[in-house]
Amino acid sequence: MARKFVYFFGGGKAEGKGDMKELLGGKGAGLAEMTNIGLPVPAGFTITTEVCDHYYKISKKYPQGFEAELKKNLSKLEKLVGKKLGDPNDPLLVSVRSGAARSMPGMMETILNLGLNDQSVEGLSKKTSNRRFALDAYRRFITMYGSTAMGVPRHKFDVEFDDIKERLTRVRLNVPRNRPILDTDVNETELENLIPRLKAVYKENTKKDFPQKPEEQLTGAIDAVIGSWMAEKAVTYRRVEKITGLLGTAVNVVQMVFGNMGDNSGTGVCFTRDPNTGENIFYGDLLMNAQGEDVVAGIRTPIHLNDLERIMPKVYKQLTQVRTRLEKHYKEMQDIEFTIEDGKLYILQCRTGKRSPMAAFKIAVDMVKERLITKQDALLRLTDKDIEGLFYPVIDPTIPMEELKHNLFATGIAAVPGAAAGKVVFTAKEAEDWTAHGKIVILVRKETSPEDVGGMHAAKGILTATGGKTSHAAVVARGWGKCCVVGCEDLVIDYEAKTVSVGNTVIKQGDEVTINGSTGEVFKNALKLRKPELPDAYNTLMQWADQIRNLKVRTNVDTPYDAENAIRLGAEGIGLCRTEHMFFDTDERRMAIQRMIISEDEETRRKSLDELLPFQRKDFIGILRAMDGKPVTIRLIDPPLHEFVPHTENEQKHLAQRLGLPFHQVKRRIERLHEANPMLGHRGSRLCITYPEILDMQVRAIMEAACECQKKNIKVFPEIMLPLIIDVKELSILADRARKVAEKVMKEENVKFKYLVGTMIEVPRAALLADQIATVAEFFSFGTNDLTQMTLGMSRDDAGRFLPDYVDEKKTGILKNDPFQSLDQDGVGLLIKMAIEKGRKTKSDLKIGICGEHGGDPSSVEFCHRNNFDYVSCSPFRVPIARLAAAQASLKYPVKKAAKKPVKAKAKAKKK
Repeated sequence: MARKFVYFFGGGKAEGKGDMKELLGGKGAGLAEMTNIGLPVPAGFTITTEVCDHYYKISKKYPQGFEAELKKNLSKLEKLVGKKLGDPNDPLLVSVRSGAARSMPGMMETILNLGLNDQSVEGLSKKTSNRRFALDAYRRFITMYGSTAMGVPRHKFDVEFDDIKERLTRVRLNVPRNRPILDTDVNETELENLIPRLKAVYKENTKKDFPQKPEEQLTGAIDAVIGSWMAEKAVTYRRVEKITGLLGTAVNVVQMVFGNMGDNSGTGVCFTRDPNTGENIFYGDLLMNAQGEDVVAGIRTPIHLNDLERIMPKVYKQLTQVRTRLEKHYKEMQDIEFTIEDGKLYILQCRTGKRSPMAAFKIAVDMVKERLITKQDALLRLTDKDIEGLFYPVIDPTIPMEELKHNLFATGIAAVPGAAAGKVVFTAKEAEDWTAHGKIVILVRKETSPEDVGGMHAAKGILTATGGKTSHAAVVARGWGKCCVVGCEDLVIDYEAKTVSVGNTVIKQGDEVTINGSTGEVFKNALKLRKPELPDAYNTLMQWADQIRNLKVRTNVDTPYDAENAIRLGAEGIGLCRTEHMFFDTDERRMAIQRMIISEDEETRRKSLDELLPFQRKDFIGILRAMDGKPVTIRLIDPPLHEFVPHTENEQKHLAQRLGLPFHQVKRRIERLHEANPMLGHRGSRLCITYPEILDMQVRAIMEAACECQKKNIKVFPEIMLPLIIDVKELSILADRARKVAEKVMKEENVKFKYLVGTMIEVPRAALLADQIATVAEFFSFGTNDLTQMTLGMSRDDAGRFLPDYVDEKKTGILKNDPFQSLDQDGVGLLIKMAIEKGRKTKSDLKIGICGEHGGDPSSVEFCHRNNFDYVSCSPFRVPIARLAAAQASLKYPVKKAAKKPVKAKAKAKKK
């Protein structure tokens, strides 16, 4: 049987249904469903997404049989409505609109009033007895078809229209210069003057006359809509929204209904609930005597939906009935487009309405209370963006758009959502110093390194010229929930002059800026910010999520403050505590670690490490106290030593002076630390193999802290994690040493408690040899940041230059997503699955977790659930996202009941 490419709807019946979004697109499926349930929908037909898919796969050609189906459905539409496309006496006019399976508002094209030409415009004029309306529809069609189908710059048509308004309409109406001329002010005679000028613009830019054959117009419009699927803005939107796997856009050809026929006509958009607050009130705007494009373009100030009740009470009552019916039918807040033609209501589109994060939570909880949906439905319809939006400060939405445009300085990559305003500083030390004196600062760097951590923590926000969403700046800032914009390549940063410039605009140190980590925008001056408040509905929904999920959710933190914050956000332990970040907290600590690194002998190294021991112990006490019995996984030192020492000559001289050593000795030692590829160099457990005294100090600090807490009746459960392991013998050497130190400390302190020693699986070889490594390790934690880098052979800090080409479906589409943001399940995921299978074959109770950035990515969390992880771990501000994602994964992929029976039996036995 031949494939069907066109689906008809009209006369109360539709060939399609509401559940056919993948084939008919959201708009087409909605039109079909609304027709089937008896709503007043104009007749038309939908060209399927398969046609778009075929068009791009087969050298931009339509599938065989499509044109015949198109003609057949057009004839069917003409017969149903009793009009013919292009008829000179009573023409059928149609709109041609896009509509993918996922909503992409404003990203693809629409053409209205198709079918008008020099003859049919006269027929429309006579039939409606409204020549101005007919001419207005024709000028709109020429402009839309010319700009959309033929690529003529829209402003060229607008220039001609504006000229008519200024030279003729303003003079005729005697309107003062400070009042704008509206489209509706232009009369019939002025429109007659305008149309030949618009056609002249079309011909000048296309070298063709404006098409008079309606068939040619229809073909051109369909080409334009399908062509808009791969337009840059649509491709970018899909990439940003992580929309993948769609066939393409459908094309909806629908009989035109006119909101611009006079004062008893209009068009509008409404929401079945308030999209900003989530309140159960009818919300929307409309324009009388207008077409849909006028509402979107904002060329006139609309009136509120409530005004329609006064102007047209019968139509308003009918619209409220449509509101109730659609919301009950779809069990979701709806965005409805409607047109009133000469007092008659038509519904043009309905779709799930976009809403603010606050509204998303309120609507979901309210609909459960109203018994429209279940708790499970409510959880499944929320997204990570809904949660993110609740926590971060935002730029005050009441600031006029013109003010924002005037202050825009640059645009980079939105790395961590929210907004921050403060004074510009260019070094970490300045950020710390200025903050200590009560100033709010934005740290501006070409890029950041671990040495900048103190300043990054002190700053309100971070702005870098290089890097991507998983660069050092982004990863660290995300961990703190700190607003961050990276990869702002237009920035020219001069550290000597202490300025940052874009073009001729220069910002000096101390000048104020505002950065928007949700959009990547950077503004001059300090804009007003607003702190969001968590709605009650958030707490309700997160309780539901916790009741359903199987995965535990831990956090990646390095300080007691962050640990306490993570607990408030729902963390059930620490999956990654990075000990090296603690070395940068104070000048005293920095000096101790640098003295240890510069040391030429073990004795000096041990003395320096002895200085660090109390600092590390104190930090661990604070973290263990905050967690109070929850598991705490502490990773031993990971970065290469060169990251802890200065690299400029002046800084090295200063260090030599403070250490009381000759400059050449310090310089030589630092030079020896240099590595061509430090990520694959002397770091992680390799440092402890070479300098086991580092391991001794860190394990002792962990265990002494745990003993002290235990003595104060604070429950502890430390997990010592050895990073970058490549072999079971390597792990055995270090794990045995760690256990000896741990047992020795507990004996000295006369304290006993449970602790674990395990490893990060972040090198492919470790994943391949997981069965051997599991003979020694008591847990695996997948460090997916490094595992991704090593498996793909890509540096996450440098891949930003070429990775977009791999993800961009318009260029190559080699990768579905950025693998540093969402786990590469086909490649890296295969290694992880293999490692889990091998590890648990050796040790059935092997604890499995993930502590890379992917631990807070919803699709990666789902992967962890499906592969029987015990927990995921992520930065504190992504803990709620991971909790929700884990619950959603449990609903999509329920754990088999058989696995839970023994647990239930035990529980019952205890009760008895």
